[in-house]
Amino acid sequence: MSEWKKVKLGDYIDVLSGFAYKSKDFSDSGIPVIKIKNVCPPYISLEDLSYVPNSIAFQNPRYILRKGDVLIAMTGSHINQIASVVGRVGRVRYDAITVLNQRVGKIVNKNEAKSSLDYIYYYLSQYEVKVELAQKAGGAANQANISPSDIKNLLFPYPPIEIQHRIATILSRYDSLIENYQKQIKLLEEAAQRLYKEWFVDLHFPGHENVIIVDGVPEGWEKKKISDVCDTIGGGTPSTKVASFYEGGTISWVTPTDITKNNSLCLLNTEKKITNEGLNHSSAKMVPKGAILMTSRASVGFFGICDFEVCTNQGFISCVPFEKDFQMYLLYNLINRVEEIRIKAGGSTYLEISKSVFRNFDIICPAPNVSKRFQRKAHSLLERTRIIAKQIRLLTEARDRLLPKLMSGEIAV
Repeated sequence: MSEWKKVKLGDYIDVLSGFAYKSKDFSDSGIPVIKIKNVCPPYISLEDLSYVPNSIAFQNPRYILRKGDVLIAMTGSHINQIASVVGRVGRVRYDAITVLNQRVGKIVNKNEAKSSLDYIYYYLSQYEVKVELAQKAGGAANQANISPSDIKNLLFPYPPIEIQHRIATILSRYDSLIENYQKQIKLLEEAAQRLYKEWFVDLHFPGHENVIIVDGVPEGWEKKKISDVCDTIGGGTPSTKVASFYEGGTISWVTPTDITKNNSLCLLNTEKKITNEGLNHSSAKMVPKGAILMTSRASVGFFGICDFEVCTNQGFISCVPFEKDFQMYLLYNLINRVEEIRIKAGGSTYLEISKSVFRNFDIICPAPNVSKRFQRKAHSLLERTRIIAKQIRLLTEARDRLLPKLMSGEIAV
């Protein structure tokens, strides 16, 4: 089948740039402001929000977002950092009222009878389109900027409106499956959190009826330091000026973005890889399968676990328990102490918790038979999470392979 004719995107859409809220406009509560960092494909994230008062948010209704809106980041990284790349798009999937900040664009469909916003969203989601926009971007070496006209000047394949709807429907079925799987992951991780709280906060662990509690600590449990229960390993970054440290690399090298953009505790892949030469010429160290990866710089207190060996950059403290059956207890103990960890973090430019401060944290260690039972139950939930996360990856890859073939008319619908 021949390719669809290509037309200028600006003939069918407009791009509404967000409002430039001043620093004095922001408050501790109110209406959430969607910033560039909240564009986390395929959706808009409600994590790490800023707020403006209702009186400011409702001054201009055109910046109020609604469910189904398509947003595009007009500032970001170059294409070598795909997670934060300029031109990435996400959809509003929540019902809450939020407002649009500057440098985030809202794609406005001019005429629903002539073009499908769903179809346009999938067109803009393609890697090749992000590359095209990144090539048009101006800005510094570490920051790329695009304009509404850069977006509107894109030439996109334009089949009849019925075909646009059919293509969007096919692709949305993949996204619906992915979304359902993500909900399952959330339920599994919430189940593990509830189990931890029941056993170790409420102290309703198996056999608790027969254990004496002294000063809030069950008899036979011990108070130790983090340094007593696990090895704490830092990371490093090979020089970006030496191509051989990265080109053709096969060693998974984790950066905080890999963790913060991930939708579960299970990390299946890393955006970047390094070579053995890069590993040997940096302070990065290999950590074993199952190590607890904790971000320790800037975005402090985010966690991930890989089922393969990895190394990290310097924004991590990786915890390797001395006892295998202590892994899940340590993980959820730390997750439940994130605020404490962040309070202990220092730094004038960005927050960072040092290994020496972290190692000195107190930790209550349950009796070995209790931590072993928790390990078995919580690890089973983690493994189910990992299986679902791999299904999400397969569905995402299948959708992304199908998308350009549908867009080009190679596959008839």
